Amino acid sequence: MLDRATFDRKPGLEGVVKGRGENQPAEQGVGDKFQAETKYTPEKIGGRYLDWNTMPDRYKDYDESFHKVPLPDPKIDRAADIWNAISKRRSVRQYTFHNSMPLKELALLLWATQGITAESRQFQFRAAPSAGGLYPIETYLMARNVEGLEPGIYHFRPHRFDLECLKAGDWSVDLANAALGQRIVADAQTCFIWTAVVERSKWKYRQRAYRYIYLDAGHIAQNLYLAGTAAGMGVCGIGAFFDDRVNDLLGVDGVEETAVYLASVGLIAG
Repeated sequence: MLDRATFDRKPGLEGVVKGRGENQPAEQGVGDKFQAETKYTPEKIGGRYLDWNTMPDRYKDYDESFHKVPLPDPKIDRAADIWNAISKRRSVRQYTFHNSMPLKELALLLWATQGITAESRQFQFRAAPSAGGLYPIETYLMARNVEGLEPGIYHFRPHRFDLECLKAGDWSVDLANAALGQRIVADAQTCFIWTAVVERSKWKYRQRAYRYIYLDAGHIAQNLYLAGTAAGMGVCGIGAFFDDRVNDLLGVDGVEETAVYLASVGLIAG
């Protein structure tokens, strides 16, 4: 395990990938089977009707006892050139450790990733697309150094545009250890943690839902990258982590709701 004192001298864990011999047959693993068994064919795609009475809720709320933090209205008060943001987008891994991220900047990033941008006939559209408009991805935050926000683990509610504090305290090192010892998680002002409420997609798409869940997470993460770039902040997506350590940190079961992606966000060093 790593602690704050060892991050300066102990690197993150690195996986070693060994190539297979030229004449060695490829082993069919779970990923290969999943890809094959979730293919659409004309024979598979029909003959099923949706039960609208069992449709899962699109939003998650915690008990009223959890502390709620209203977020500032997202105000785009600067000229943003999408083409410039695309050209400058990079994974940034060096952050200024001691400076605080303004809460209004965090609010803008949350709006850009999963904020509600329009409403029509009681349906709410969000900033990132989702297969079937089912929105299985939930956003959590590990906040280490955000101005006006106590350190802790938070859950973002798009329909209320607020944060629910689930755990108080500095969890940056715990999350970094769960992310294979990657220092960027411990140094970032905040880290986005995305989970999937799997049944929201499986209700319609059954086993193919997992394909769409990961696509949805990718859409959201790219919005974070571009919004962070436009706002002058550093973002780095993270797919390497011990799944159940992250799940335990959030208090989710890893089955009905499970972590799928992380992204560190910080003020750029230098």
